[in-house]
Amino acid sequence: MEHYENFKEELQIRTEYAEKVIRRWLPKESGFARTMAEAMNYSMCAGGKRLRPILLLETFRMFGEDEQLAEPFMAGIEMIHTHSLIHDDLPAIDNDDYRRGRLTTHKVYGEAMGVLSGVSLLNYAYETMLKTFEMTSDADRVIRALKIMSEKTGIHGMLGGQSVDVENDGKEISREMLDYIYEHKTSALIEASMMAGAILGGADEEQTALIEKVASAIGMAFQIQDDILDVTSSSQELGKPVHSDEKNHKVTYVTLFGVEKASEQVLQFSEQAQSILENLSNKNKFLTALIMEMASRRK
Repeated sequence: MEHYENFKEELQIRTEYAEKVIRRWLPKESGFARTMAEAMNYSMCAGGKRLRPILLLETFRMFGEDEQLAEPFMAGIEMIHTHSLIHDDLPAIDNDDYRRGRLTTHKVYGEAMGVLSGVSLLNYAYETMLKTFEMTSDADRVIRALKIMSEKTGIHGMLGGQSVDVENDGKEISREMLDYIYEHKTSALIEASMMAGAILGGADEEQTALIEKVASAIGMAFQIQDDILDVTSSSQELGKPVHSDEKNHKVTYVTLFGVEKASEQVLQFSEQAQSILENLSNKNKFLTALIMEMASRRK
């Protein structure tokens, strides 16, 4: 892959833009339900890489022009993702006190509000994405993008993956089950981001199916790299506890294959994603560079 000039600066520009878009669509902190809005916004404004909204917009740019259409979906996918983090951190699941370098939602607002604000964010994601209908006469694209979002989030997507993960926590599991968890818990939302971006931009079914394959491979590479970082990184670098997989007796690619073999898998998946992208007639050099960066990241 040729080197992408000024990648870090370009990523910074896109991250700041995604941040602006997300904040524009957040709920107002007023009225009797103000505390819930505050808890939702606390988590939404905790920083983070904003990778899913960026992937959504960059994929949209491969096929379409009116970028405004992507904005409610950029905010929506980050709300769905953040809801999953709030719930992951709860005492009933991972029981984590820190996320992105600061106290988790339930540590600040209490467990009940942690549960409610997570559910509320998941619902608010759809309230937000539905507003796209007011922005375009092409309702069909919005319907198809919403369908992907809901399928990739629910029992056949991220939440299905999380349920299998929670149910088998600390148990010996097969590679097949681990792949199912990764494909659903992590890849599904990356697939949702890129496929929704493609559909809203006007991609046809064949192009959308190829984008799904790219996103699936990226998700696998990203999650396996996460396993590796849990073993090789520090809390300062990651902004969250390390060695938590080991502490929770979690089966990961690293516990199954060791760091070296896991790293080879990361490379394999990211090269797979890259080669599909290179064969598409619609190109986006930044997107290709971002994929490689996601797979080799240090935090």
